[in-house]
Amino acid sequence: MFRAADVLLLMPLSVFLPPLWGWSASLHTAGEDPPLADGFDFPVGAPHAHGYYDAQSFGENYHLGEDWNGNGGGSTDLGDPVHSVATGVVSFAGDLGGGWGNVVRVVHAYDDAGRVRKVESFYAHLDRVHVREGQLLARGEVLGTIGDADGAYIAHLHFEMRDRVGLPHGPGYSDRVTGWLSPSEFIRRHRPAARAQDLHAVSTRPPR
Repeated sequence: MFRAADVLLLMPLSVFLPPLWGWSASLHTAGEDPPLADGFDFPVGAPHAHGYYDAQSFGENYHLGEDWNGNGGGSTDLGDPVHSVATGVVSFAGDLGGGWGNVVRVVHAYDDAGRVRKVESFYAHLDRVHVREGQLLARGEVLGTIGDADGAYIAHLHFEMRDRVGLPHGPGYSDRVTGWLSPSEFIRRHRPAARAQDLHAVSTRPPR
């Protein structure tokens, strides 16, 4: 269970981090759009976030993402798998240091009423990274494991969704949200066809 002290540990150690403009593709042709995604799932407890809760939601305390923690609370989820939310191409994979630790970013293309749009998913504080830049990922493929940014926080996944591809890594917290999306809201609106009627409600509090 998250206590007040635990929530403080989710705050970033640094405010602004080095920018990343554009995305590289060592295994995927540079500039080529990723394949169209067939839907989006949750990054933990795939596909429905089973066994996890959103400890700090998008917009809470100016948070630009969601902090996913296992139902056991604390660091009980350390080393749990983190999944790509949809088919996409890895745009960054590496250690940013500071308050971020290991980070993976993935660019996704999807059909929006006949128009192809792109979004970028962002997975931070990872313990291990299993992918590299340019790698094509399938929806649900494991890209790394939940970490604690080298002991900076209790273990959890900081997860963001962005509708502007290639934004700087970002501050993690800001009152300016242009370019960032509410992750769970976006995922729920773009579930795979087979899960279109899924009414799974994402918990924002640990189980009692």
